Amino acid sequence: MNEQDLRQLLTVSVEDVRPSHPAVAGWERARRTRRTRRAVGTVALAVVLVGGGTVAALRPPANPPPDHSVAPTPTVAPTHAGPVVRAPAELTFPPDPLARLGDPATVPLSARPVQRALALFQPMDQEYRADGPVRILGDDGVVRSLDVVTPAPTRDEDGNQAPAVKPGVLSPDGRSAAFAQTNELIMVDLTAATVRRIPLDGYLELVVWASDRVLVGGDDRTYAVDRITGSASEVDVSIWDLVAPDPAAGRQAALVEVGGERDGLMLRSRTAREGSVRSEQKVTGTAMPVPYQVNEFYGRGWLHGERLARAAWITNSQIDGAEGVAVLDARTGAVTHMLDLGRDRTKGCCDVLGWDNQGAVLVRLQPAGVARWHPETGEVTGVVRDLNGVVALAG
Repeated sequence: MNEQDLRQLLTVSVEDVRPSHPAVAGWERARRTRRTRRAVGTVALAVVLVGGGTVAALRPPANPPPDHSVAPTPTVAPTHAGPVVRAPAELTFPPDPLARLGDPATVPLSARPVQRALALFQPMDQEYRADGPVRILGDDGVVRSLDVVTPAPTRDEDGNQAPAVKPGVLSPDGRSAAFAQTNELIMVDLTAATVRRIPLDGYLELVVWASDRVLVGGDDRTYAVDRITGSASEVDVSIWDLVAPDPAAGRQAALVEVGGERDGLMLRSRTAREGSVRSEQKVTGTAMPVPYQVNEFYGRGWLHGERLARAAWITNSQIDGAEGVAVLDARTGAVTHMLDLGRDRTKGCCDVLGWDNQGAVLVRLQPAGVARWHPETGEVTGVVRDLNGVVALAG
């Protein structure tokens, strides 16, 4: 129905027809007229709406308004790396509070104690000897020098020496540091700049903070030293294989050791206080692609929940004896992730320094300094550039 047909229909509906009975017929005619007008009006409105909508849909305006609609942002699923990741040749260095660790000290600890230390750094010269005082990076971003004590290098019975600062000497809360020394343990309260010396027998070289105790040892013995009283007793664990506990695990958490070589790699759980063996299982690498495997661990291992990270010499697709980092399931001993650091590095270059609160492993690299590796995503980024020395991080 077009416009002309509609006009004719309206005209016919309102024609004045003379009735034969004016009064009665008038009311009836008026009633019919009102009903007809309503019906016709409804039909007309429907025709206009339908017709107009159809035309608008089929014939868009010559100058349509600009389209300001926003396309939906695609959801990017988190990436998941395979079990083995190779470190990139060049690292990027996003901003990080630990980057200040490379700055020189500006104030002695005695003049300005910390509320919490993020890291310690012992600069070393080309002959791997201490090159100046230990630096302390506080959570306020200020780098301090450790002036209240100068720890001597550790040594074994054959006279071999190593820096007193090692991964693990800084307490997880960043308030204290403990240095193994020959025949003593030095404990420093970094919040008060005070020193306590605890006499112990033997060539002591390594420390591990375990809740309310410091485990310290070297030759063939390990002591458990109470953090508050300083009382010490021997405990049956290997300080070389001992894994630093997760600070969140509590004082009754089991002690874990991981050590051995190749097919003899073992994960062992011991009671927290006495060090009695609770369980042990073989370290397995069935999740690793051929020919990847762990040959031997070195450096300090670190627990984070039910995961364990430690540096290792590995077999990769190029060489038997490459540098790497392995992450294990601390319940089963299965190697779940591996960072392949390749063959062109100094042997024993890449101690694990701990975990961050995002579940990434912090690794000491040369010459890059410190790097962060996310085992799940495979991302490897730089943290601190070119530090010639030894680093210890808070838990």
